[in-house]
Amino acid sequence: MSQKVGDRLKAIRNMYGLSQRELARRAGVTNSTISTIEQNRVSPSVDSLAKVLQGIPMTMIDFFTIDVENGEEIFFKRDDLVELSDGTMSMRLVGATRKDRQLRVLHEIYPVGGDTGSKLIVQKGEEAGVVVRGKLEVIVGDRMQVLSAGDAYYFNAEIPHRFRNSGDVECEVVSAATPPSY
Repeated sequence: MSQKVGDRLKAIRNMYGLSQRELARRAGVTNSTISTIEQNRVSPSVDSLAKVLQGIPMTMIDFFTIDVENGEEIFFKRDDLVELSDGTMSMRLVGATRKDRQLRVLHEIYPVGGDTGSKLIVQKGEEAGVVVRGKLEVIVGDRMQVLSAGDAYYFNAEIPHRFRNSGDVECEVVSAATPPSY
């Protein structure tokens, strides 16, 4: 095994949020075993490494193939969100650069009277959201509801729908849709 086994073990252990002691306890080995492997002072046998990996749990194949150096972003600062605005409202996409995204998460700001347009939206999948502040008029098919802060929606996105700020203050919404349409 390569000199990098210890570095890889440490990175994966940290990725899973485990301390050396916790991994040692789960794997049924001593804390010093984990420590010496991570310091690359010993090169564990296949059996020893397999035993340690049972504490995560993870297969040997996963251990050697998981990309620990170029992991995808997990946390995003406000400035990392991609603005998808058309000028009438703000829609900021979370995780725009994630490869093979399966979910669209938006932080939406509707100015007073702002809406998604006169044309109803139809797309595959499901959509859900929570109003954080203000009032949001949601039309789904022949149903309409005005939602306030703390209220939420969840519907089949193939049903024609639209959103509009029907209040007298800016409206803020956090929404999610699957599959991601953008």
